[in-house]
Amino acid sequence: MAALESIQSQLPLQDSIFSTSTVTAICVFFTLLCACIIIGHLLEENRWANESITALLLGLVAGLVVLLVTKFQSSRILIFSEDLFFLYLLPPIIFNAGFQVKKKQFFKNFTTILLFGIVGTVISFCLISLGAYFLFKRFGFTTLTLQDFLAIGAILSATDSVCTLQVLNQDETPFLYSVVFGEGVVNDATSIVLFNAVQSLDVSDIDALTALKLLGTFLYLFFTSTALGIAAGLLSAYIIKTLYFGRHSTDRECALMMLMAYLSYMLAELMGLSGILTVFFCGIVMSHYTWHNVTESSRITTKHAFATMSFIAETFIFLYVGMDALDIDKWKASNASPGTSVGVSSLLFALVLIGRAAFVFPIANITNCFKKREGTKIEFRNQFIMWWAGLMRGAVTIALSYNQFADSSGSTSTRDSSLMITSTIIVVLFSTVVFGSITKPLISALLLQHAKPNISDATDIPSLEDLRLLFLEPGEPSGEGNSQPARKGSSFRLLMTHPTSTVHYLWRKFDDKFMRPVFGGRGFVPFVPGSPSGAAEAAEHTP
Repeated sequence: MAALESIQSQLPLQDSIFSTSTVTAICVFFTLLCACIIIGHLLEENRWANESITALLLGLVAGLVVLLVTKFQSSRILIFSEDLFFLYLLPPIIFNAGFQVKKKQFFKNFTTILLFGIVGTVISFCLISLGAYFLFKRFGFTTLTLQDFLAIGAILSATDSVCTLQVLNQDETPFLYSVVFGEGVVNDATSIVLFNAVQSLDVSDIDALTALKLLGTFLYLFFTSTALGIAAGLLSAYIIKTLYFGRHSTDRECALMMLMAYLSYMLAELMGLSGILTVFFCGIVMSHYTWHNVTESSRITTKHAFATMSFIAETFIFLYVGMDALDIDKWKASNASPGTSVGVSSLLFALVLIGRAAFVFPIANITNCFKKREGTKIEFRNQFIMWWAGLMRGAVTIALSYNQFADSSGSTSTRDSSLMITSTIIVVLFSTVVFGSITKPLISALLLQHAKPNISDATDIPSLEDLRLLFLEPGEPSGEGNSQPARKGSSFRLLMTHPTSTVHYLWRKFDDKFMRPVFGGRGFVPFVPGSPSGAAEAAEHTP
């Protein structure tokens, strides 16, 4: 609807419900989406290309064609709408990422993800803001305020988690995927929180208390957004397990999963929380509990439905960005020479490079100091890929840029504001096409050809039974035929020596004893008399 309203606001309506131009615009986008799918299939084995780059380039070509047809008067088929992006396109992408993510790998690296996503984003924000403030004066930016420079730091700190899904493989590089994508989700949420804080900031009265308030606001948003997502996922699991819609209609349980996932995002936005974090953790909880409570056919349906909606939204976003990049009105309003545009864009991208390097390598080496085994440390190769893959900027960056430097109609008030939008677009296009296309070959050259057996916390302890034995004091008899009972070891000591495995073991015990009997999940299939599964199958799946 937002897309149609955007079109209708620019194109005259005829007597019919929709004008011919409106239908033509929609046909163009659907044709481009089909072309992206076909070309993406043909380039599946090509390591230099992916569907996001294909969609972006097709969008640029389509925008150029529109420019030629209109004799360089306008290329607007759709105006870039923040509502369209944040309310309709981003939620299915983030939800599906949480729904499909390998939870054990994600939570094993959760501390690292939070360090990169929160501390790293704040470091990048500070460096980019300071660099822009001191360097842009040389380019004659006289109308930009301190608030604008702080906003630039928040805008360019937002990585492109959407493109990360395209260039990293969860099976080939599970560690990199979980850390870089997980960081991207937390990073987007942190950047948006920082951006919103800058909007309400009184730049004339900044002190240490302001920084503490900002930290408190972020922690509040992070934990409440996460809690809301978990609550929404658990509520959906409980409803579907208790009522078991599959008795009468698999359509209802599928629809309920989709609607409650989207509702969690909208509630978060309504309450002023981070919808990105909420829907991400809702997806994780739903995959752990709700998905196992539905019928087998519904599992297949929902899995493919979520993936399909995410794929279409991803492709649409890159088409959208590509076509909007050639909006001639913005380039005319900036009134900048090609040299100035390239210079400002290069400066912004240089700040992005420095800002990311300033936290990736130090944080990675600090975390290595706390890891005892060599196999669990982040090697320099991995650090370099983490730095490289996080340099891509996407639609979140453009959306925040429009929010700061354009009014509600999409126009800008000053030349400097227009130049900042066009320069941001150049950074997004360059980083997505160049870094997005080189990341796959770079991973193959640096990692896959020099792959070593992965040693992790999980491989140190082959099974949960082996971990259970660690809870016995060393030297105490625990074998069969021993009359002396073994004493329980120190949980704290085990937590320090095997933190990840110990937390996982304790969580499994808590989950099996308290959570799954209430909310369902794997092994807790609802039993309904007369259902196709039958009593025998239900008993077989019940522990």
